Amino acid sequence: MTTSQLDKMRLELRRGVLVLAVLASLKQPHYGYSLRKQLQDGGIDIDEGTLYPLIRRLAEQGLLDSEWQQAEGRERRYYQLNSQGQQLLQQLRQEWLQLGTALSPLLSLTKEAD
Repeated sequence: MTTSQLDKMRLELRRGVLVLAVLASLKQPHYGYSLRKQLQDGGIDIDEGTLYPLIRRLAEQGLLDSEWQQAEGRERRYYQLNSQGQQLLQQLRQEWLQLGTALSPLLSLTKEAD
């Protein structure tokens, strides 16, 4: 497999994971930069060009509440999960756990076959 193919597959794998990570992180209010920093500190690297459109899309889908707040002398838009977002997060969390349970034995078999 070429590096280009691997990069494409990684990107595809990460797309859904990023949605889950952002939703889980927004149980607490964050503005864009603080959210990005929290994700990066947790080992999930996400660039601004991916994060900000994702946040806006989640807000437009009615999953996030947002409000402008004064912080450190600047106005910043803070986002947080609303009840609909919390419900979706719980459902996606369940799905993630089920997929992990199903994939674990498959990945173990693959490793042994290598």
